[in-house]
Amino acid sequence: MFMPELPEVETIARGLADRVTGDVIESVWLGSKPEPLKSAASEIVAALESKRIAGVRRVGKHIVFDLENGQRASSAVPRKSRAKSSNTLATMPDPLSAQWIVHLGMTGRMLVCNPNQPTEKHTHAIARLASGRELRFVDPRRFGRLSVAHGFEAVGSEPLEVELEPFIKLFRGRKTSIKSALLNQKLLRGVGNIYADESLFRAGIRPRRRAASLTRKDLPRLYAAIQEVLKEAIELGGSSVSNYVDADGEEGFFQLKHRVYGRQGKPCLVCKSPIKRVVIAGRSSHYCPKCQK
Repeated sequence: MFMPELPEVETIARGLADRVTGDVIESVWLGSKPEPLKSAASEIVAALESKRIAGVRRVGKHIVFDLENGQRASSAVPRKSRAKSSNTLATMPDPLSAQWIVHLGMTGRMLVCNPNQPTEKHTHAIARLASGRELRFVDPRRFGRLSVAHGFEAVGSEPLEVELEPFIKLFRGRKTSIKSALLNQKLLRGVGNIYADESLFRAGIRPRRRAASLTRKDLPRLYAAIQEVLKEAIELGGSSVSNYVDADGEEGFFQLKHRVYGRQGKPCLVCKSPIKRVVIAGRSSHYCPKCQK
């Protein structure tokens, strides 16, 4: 089962920011299943109701709705006032009152719907907006989590913001495999299985190599590969290899650009050697035995 990674969460957050920034949450309905609620239901309702959505952004693999006390929103939010990127939040006129934190888990979806659309079976939260639309959290397997916070921060470095030298220091002296290190959210937040495999291929590094063995030549290549892969994936709306869709219910296209992930036994797109699959720390890893050293 595929868990949305940085590009998928970024795509969803940007789509939500474009559609709901400036709107006001008038009321909140929460389902009876306890698993999705990381904060108490009463706390979530109190934090969200009558709050204006100041912006939506990604923090690691979390979607963060920044909320503020505000007046009723108009039915249409001008496009020019909306945040264009989930990493760049517009200047806030009022202090933030709280943050609504959504983690999608494996099957979670955050959708903007018209109220007359049928409510899916596994809908666990509905935020009714002043514009007449609804924000719905749907999660069949209930691995996703909903919570509220003040000043939410995720651990680990942001892959698209970290500088080269701090990036290099993350792996210094680490005896684990470089694949395991890349999946460690306390080091880099948001990188998951797909993008670790794709980045290691482009950098020419085998996933089983010890992180501490990477040289001053290896690490800048890996740094550049991670940046390149993540930006390309965001541009293409993420990878739809399972049930992932964006805020509009649309699939991504980066899966068409995968060079190693999910291609075991198929010829390498560079050297034609069969792509191999190994299990590292319980996770599948895909690599080319000739292109990666």
